[in-house]
Amino acid sequence: MGKKMAVLLAEGFEEGEAIVPADIAIRVGIEVTKVSVSGEEYVKGAHGISVGTDVKLSDFDPTGYDLLMLPGGMPGTTNLEKSAETAALIRRMDEAGAYIAAICAAPRILGDMGLLEGVRATVYPGNEARLKGARVDMEAKAVTDGHYITGRGMGCAVEFGGEITAALADAETAGKVLASIQY
Repeated sequence: MGKKMAVLLAEGFEEGEAIVPADIAIRVGIEVTKVSVSGEEYVKGAHGISVGTDVKLSDFDPTGYDLLMLPGGMPGTTNLEKSAETAALIRRMDEAGAYIAAICAAPRILGDMGLLEGVRATVYPGNEARLKGARVDMEAKAVTDGHYITGRGMGCAVEFGGEITAALADAETAGKVLASIQY
């Protein structure tokens, strides 16, 4: 298949929002790279689960990547927001036309950056005002609009992973992998 996605892990990320979509992508042959925003080899999630990473953000070259994923969680989202390197990477990948996927509170980062103007998007309840200019859809579990994929929260991680897989592979492949995991 040859598709590649990068998952940004900042201290305090929501573990399921990072791992579930990555697992679904891997099942269809998408190469997943876990990127440490803090520069630490292991990044601790919001619930104390540490996840090993493949590369530090400062050493990450996004060339050839088809999708950048931002899991939410607290304080993970806040830690992503504080990172100038993260903002620069989002802008670079956005300008290259790569998919940008964000779940839970993380879509607010895209909203604050002005990237969701006119885009249908969802976010964790209470963050709607941060999706500046977006057509907010709080009924959807996950939404793809153009090259943006957004998800509402941890309980929507499987559907979010399906949207990512449909974008990088196709809807039929996504349907098959979701059926195989009994979704």
